[in-house]
Amino acid sequence: MSAQPVNPKLPPDHVTVFIDGVELAAPKGSMIIQAADRAGIAIPRFCYHDKLAIAANCRMCLVEVEKMPKPAPACATPVMDGMKVSTRSDKALKSQRNVMEFLLINHPLDCPICDQGGECELQDLSLGYGRSVSRFAERKRVVADEDMGPLVATEMTRCIQCTRCIRFTAEIAGTYELGGMQRGENLQIGTYDGKPLTTELSGNVIDVCPVGALTNKVFRFRARPWELIAKESLGYHDALGSNLFLHVRRGEVLRAVPRDNEAVNECWLSDRDRYSHQGLAAADRAVRPLLREGGEWREAGWDEALERAARILRDNPADDLGVLVHPGTSDEEGALLARLAEGLGTGNLDHRIAQSDLSDGAAAEPFAMPVADIARADVVVIVGSNLRHEVPLLHQRVRQAWRKGARVHVVNPVDFEFTFDLAGCHVLAPSRIAEALAGEALAAALGGAERAVVLVGAVAECGPHAAAIRAAAAGLARRHGAALCRIPQGANAVGLARQGVLPASRDAAAMLAEPRSAYLLYGIEPGLDFAGQAAALKALGGAEVVAFSHFACESTRAVADVILPIGALPEVDATMTNLEGRVQRSVAAGRLPGDARAGWRVLRALGGQLQLPGFEFTELAQLRAAMTPRDHGVPGRAASPDTVASDESRDPASADARGDFERADGEASSGLELAVAPALYRSDAVVRRAAALQAHPLTLGPRIALHPQDAADIGVAEEGMAKVSNAAGVATLQVTVSDRVARGAAWAESGYGPTAALGAGLVKVVAA
Repeated sequence: MSAQPVNPKLPPDHVTVFIDGVELAAPKGSMIIQAADRAGIAIPRFCYHDKLAIAANCRMCLVEVEKMPKPAPACATPVMDGMKVSTRSDKALKSQRNVMEFLLINHPLDCPICDQGGECELQDLSLGYGRSVSRFAERKRVVADEDMGPLVATEMTRCIQCTRCIRFTAEIAGTYELGGMQRGENLQIGTYDGKPLTTELSGNVIDVCPVGALTNKVFRFRARPWELIAKESLGYHDALGSNLFLHVRRGEVLRAVPRDNEAVNECWLSDRDRYSHQGLAAADRAVRPLLREGGEWREAGWDEALERAARILRDNPADDLGVLVHPGTSDEEGALLARLAEGLGTGNLDHRIAQSDLSDGAAAEPFAMPVADIARADVVVIVGSNLRHEVPLLHQRVRQAWRKGARVHVVNPVDFEFTFDLAGCHVLAPSRIAEALAGEALAAALGGAERAVVLVGAVAECGPHAAAIRAAAAGLARRHGAALCRIPQGANAVGLARQGVLPASRDAAAMLAEPRSAYLLYGIEPGLDFAGQAAALKALGGAEVVAFSHFACESTRAVADVILPIGALPEVDATMTNLEGRVQRSVAAGRLPGDARAGWRVLRALGGQLQLPGFEFTELAQLRAAMTPRDHGVPGRAASPDTVASDESRDPASADARGDFERADGEASSGLELAVAPALYRSDAVVRRAAALQAHPLTLGPRIALHPQDAADIGVAEEGMAKVSNAAGVATLQVTVSDRVARGAAWAESGYGPTAALGAGLVKVVAA
C-alpha cells in the first residue's frame, strides 16, 4: 500500500479504500467493517456492534486484504489509504464458513423450539455460511442457566461468547454485572454471584444477543416473530419519549422493542418502557362506563354516561369546576381539555398535579440543549434528581459525556447511585439546595466550561422549595453560560403546557386546597398521582367527580361519580412532545379493551353534548389541523417560557428560600425534611400494574431512609419500623439506615400508598 494518498481531493482526515472493487472514502482510524456498512456492503458478524467497543472475538467477519497473508477481521482492521479488500473471495468465504463450523460445534440444535427462532442472527447466517452436515462427533457441552431476574430469560448453552452483553453492561449500562468465567471451551457468560440484573436497562442485552441465549422472559413462548405486526409508538413513562415498536398479535400488545433514533434514545430502551405493556391487561382495567347510584356502581351505555357527565359539568360551571389532568396526556387530548375548560368558563385547569410549590408559576419548558448534545458536554450539574431512575436514558447520555472526560457535579439530598464518577457531590437537606447553587463551589466547577449543562430533576421540581431551586439553577446557568435543562414532570408536560393546560385561575394545589364543587379528572389514579394526597382525596371525596380513566381502581371508585373508560397511549393515535420540545407521533397498536374509547373521541362527544364551540370535528386529522400552541399565562407570572430562567429577583440564599427548616448548625429544628424521589417502577398507573417490573429488585417497596445519626437519635435501626407523620398524614414504614442520606433529611419514594399519605415538608419520625 502506497504512503501517498490515492485521491488527493479527499479531506485530510479520510483515506481511499477499495472494497469488492468499489472505491470508498473512509475516516482515518475507522475499521473496514464500518466503511463497508456505510457503503451497504454486507459483512457477516456476531460480536461487532456499532455502539460497543470492538472485541474481535467471533472472527465471523474475516475478509481478504491485499498483501496480507492471512484473513483479517474486518471489525478490528483499520482502513489505510489504497487498501484493497475482498469480502466475497474464495479465501474470505472459506474463512467465514470455517468460523461458522466452529461456532456451531457446541450450539444446540433446538431452533424449532427456540424463542429466538425467526429473528436469530446465527440462524440467518448459518443458512448462508453453514455446512449441511457437521464433522464434529464429540459430545456437545451444556451450560447451566442463571436466574437473571424477572425480565431476562437465559439459555446459556446457546451462547457463542460474542460478549456483546458483557460490553453492554460495562460500557452502556455501567453496572458491570456480566462477565466471562473460566477459559477456552469452558468459558461461560454469567453474573458470577448468581444475582438478578439490577440495571434499569437490562432488557437491551436481549436486543444485542445474536442468538437465543438471552431472551425476553415476559414475551417468551407467547408468539412467533412472523405472527407479529410492528406499530410505531413512544415511551410514555418519562419525558424522553423513547422511540419504539410495539409488536402486536390480533390486537394484543405482546412486546416492545427499540426503534432507532439517534437524537432521542439511539438504539436502546429502558426496562420501564420495554415491559410496561403488561399493565394494559390489569384486572381493574376500565372497560365500560360506570355510574355510581346510591353508593353502588353499575355499568351503563355511553349515551347515559355522557349525559350524566355533562349534567355534572353543566351544574357546576365556571369557578365551581376544577379540571385536573395527568401530565402524560397527549397533545390532542390536552387541546380538547383546554377547549372544554374555556367553554365551561373555568380557569381551574392544570396538569402539574405532582408538584407542590408552584409559587413562581413555573411550567415545563424544552431543554436548552438537545439530548444528543448532552453526551458531548464538558461539565454537567445534576440538581435534585435520582437521574438514573427518573430518566434512565438521559442518565446514560450523561454517562457518555463522563466517558469522554466530562466532570459531573451533583447537588442532592441523597447520594443517589450513578454509573459515573462524580467530580463533586453536595449532599444536603432540600432546604439548602438553592443556597448551594449560589455558592462558590459550583461556580468554580463551571468556570471555564464551554458546554455546561444544569439538569434539574423531580426531587427539586416537586419539593416544597421548588421555586427557590428553579431560580437558583437558572441563575447558575445564566452566570456561566450553561444550558438549563429542567426535566418535565410528566411524559407530555411540555406538550400540555404548549396546548394551554395551565390555570388562568387556580393551579392544581390551590383547587384542591380550596375544594371545588365538581372536578374532571383525566387519566389520573387519585390514590397515588397527587403531590398532596390527603388534600386531594378530601377535596375529591366531597365533590362530584367525572373521571376519564384507564383503570377503575379502588381510589377512582372511591371519589368518582362517573367513570369513562379511555385508551392508553399504546391503544390510540396520539402526539407527544418530549423534553427537548420534539413533537412525535405514535399510532394505535393494541385494541381498546371492552367499550373503552380513545380519549379524544370521548372529549369530542362530551363537548358536543354540552354544545360547546370547537368540538364540531369528526376526524383526528381535523383536530390536529386546528391545534395551535397557546401562550398561556399562569397566575402571578408572565406567560413567557423564559420567565423562570430570567428571574433576577429571588435570592436563593435568603431565609425565605430556605424556609424554617434549619438551625445555624444545619440540623433539623422540628423534624426531618422529607425528600421524595419517584420510584422507578411506580411512576404511573400502567407501570404499577406491570407484574414483572413489580417483581424487580429495584422495586424496593414503601420505606424511609435516614442518616445513621438521625436514626440513632430517633431510636430506630436498619429494617426496623417507624411511624412517620406530618400535617398531611401518617404512615408506618420500614427504615433503611444509610450515610448516603443528608443529615436532617429523610428520603422516601413516591408511587406507594403509605408514602403517598405524607405531604411535602417536615416529618416527625418515631420508632413504631
